[in-house]
Order: sequence, then C-alpha cells, then structure tokens
Amino acid sequence: MLHAVVPAGGSGTRLWPLSRSQRPKFLLPLTGSDQSLLQSTVERLGRLSAVDHTYVVTGSAHAVDVARQLPQVPGDNILVEPSPRDSAAAISLAAAVIAERDPKAIMGSFAADHLVPDHEAFAQTVEKAMDLADQGFLMTIGITPSGPDTGLGYLRIGDNIGPGYKLDAFVEKPDQVSAVEYVNSGQYLWNAGMFTWRVDVFLDQLAKRKPQLHQTVRRLAEAWDSPQRESLFSQLWPTLEKISVDYAVMEPAAAESMVGVVPGRFSWDDVGDFDTLGKVIKGDGLGNVVLNSGSGPEPLLNESKRNVVVSAGDRLIATIGVDDAIVVDTDDAVLVAPRDRAQEVKLVVEELKSKGRNDLV
Repeated sequence: MLHAVVPAGGSGTRLWPLSRSQRPKFLLPLTGSDQSLLQSTVERLGRLSAVDHTYVVTGSAHAVDVARQLPQVPGDNILVEPSPRDSAAAISLAAAVIAERDPKAIMGSFAADHLVPDHEAFAQTVEKAMDLADQGFLMTIGITPSGPDTGLGYLRIGDNIGPGYKLDAFVEKPDQVSAVEYVNSGQYLWNAGMFTWRVDVFLDQLAKRKPQLHQTVRRLAEAWDSPQRESLFSQLWPTLEKISVDYAVMEPAAAESMVGVVPGRFSWDDVGDFDTLGKVIKGDGLGNVVLNSGSGPEPLLNESKRNVVVSAGDRLIATIGVDDAIVVDTDDAVLVAPRDRAQEVKLVVEELKSKGRNDLV
C-alpha cells in the first residue's frame, strides 16, 4: 500500500483576490464541484492509499482548515510546519515520519493544488511508478505534453526500464522555441512534481546529498510521538536549508541514473491562474466559466463570451458586451483583467505587499 503525502503550501498569488495567504488555492473549490483542490487530491489518492496511510504537510496557519476539510485523516498524519522551508524539508520530514512507522514503505508525494479529473488513469500510472520504486528507483511521474508550454519544467527521458524510463535530466522552464522542439521530439515530459520512492532509498540519498537536513528530520521524526516534539521543532526547524526536493535530491540522483520516470497520459493542471481555470472547468454555450462561491446572486452575463467570472462576495456581477475577461469579486477586493494577462495578477499582490497592505494578501 502507498503512503500518500500531500504537500499543501503556497498562496496562489496569480489567483488573487480569491486565493489569499490565509485561504490559499488548495483550500478553495476550484474543481467545478463543491470539493476543494485538497479534498479532490485526497479522494484521488484513496484508490491507492488508506486514510491512515495518508499524510498532509501544511503550515501552521492552515492546519485547522486542513483538519476541518479532511476529518477522515488522523490528526497525527497532519504534519505542521512552523514556517515554510521549501519542498525538500516538507517532503523529507514526511519520509522520516513514515520510515519510523514502516522502514521500507513506498511513499508518494502529490501536491494539494493540482487538478486531475481522471482518477483511474492517475492510479494506474502511480502503480507503475510504485513497481519501479520497489526496485530501488526514485520515481517521478511526467505528464505527456498537450503542447509547448514555457511555464513548466521538463523531464528528458532516457532508456526504457519496465513500465517507464530512466530519467536523463531535469530541464528548466524553456523559451518558446525550445518548448516546441521538446514537444516535437517526443523525448520530453512535463515535470508535475509527482514523486514515488521507498523511504529508505530516499533517506539514504538525502543523507548523501544533504546530511544536515537528513539528520534533522530524522531527529524530528524520532520525537514525533513524544512530548519533546514541539520544543525540538521550534529549535531545529528554522535551521533547515530552504531548497526544493528537485535540487536537493532528485537532480543529483538523476545524474547517477537512480531516477526513473513514468509517463502520465491523463489530463493534469496546476490551476495556476484564472485563464487556466477557464480552460479546465466546463463553461456555458458561450465559453463563460462562472464560479459562484459567495452569497450573491448568479452573475448576469449579457452578450459576453469566454469570460472567467468568480463571485465570492454578496454582490451581483453583471456584464454587457465583455469578452475574454477575468472578473473576480470578493468581500474586500475586485479584480478585472484581460484573460491573456492572467499571469500578471501576481504583480498586484507584490504591489500590495510593497505598500504594506498585508491585510489584502
């Protein structure tokens, strides 16, 4: 059985003002249903992992909301970070806690804010990765590209190994020309940040690459069920290096042919901005996607096409002759922008922070 780990962090600044630091996107219903992205992720993993083998790593600001949304997950399986230290610390802590309970467990890490509609195809792909993880490979799942994308990292596949491939290299986000070349070659997959491995193999690699990080998370894991846990966390957690698990472990391990990849031939999205949201959620006959999560009436869209409209307040939203726009209304902020500038929403958040308006971010 898989020990499923769900890192739940980040604030989703490109989805402001809907997503905030205190109410980030993984807690929001952005799936086209009443489920949050986090709830959808845990439901998807239920095909592979029992609830007592499911873990969530989240920040102290979100722990209560996570527990409230996932009452079926044991409280001791919600691993609370006192402060964000990037993915290597979060995932390594989970691996160390799992190793205390099952030293050769197979663990998978799947972000809380990704959308995967086809749960069956996802489960089949993870099972293939688990087979190779059991043989000692650090596994990642790459998404078969639907087209060139400059906003994602890529994985270059190598020799075939069973149901997957050796991973030749992690590749940074490319320019447009390179992205087209990658997709046309058939030798590259999107890096979706999905990982599977035996915890003993991963922790051995962590000890080799980042010995201080390894020693610290092992100490924390040993004290997980003891009264010393809180004091150790406050003492040791701030000392951990801020680094991603890709840089800390996966990239150097790939250079030594220890990393494998299984292609995921299923629809996947990280729901990074409102334009993407408009593509992954089914719209009306005119291409308008409407999310009404507030107490206000249903928006009225007159002679308007291909808009993304989010009503999260108590006011009526009405448009006339508006096309290809983003309109988001919350209790304390309104956003209006063209869909093709959705990536720039994060600039609003940066400006608000520079003006000291942390109450709005």
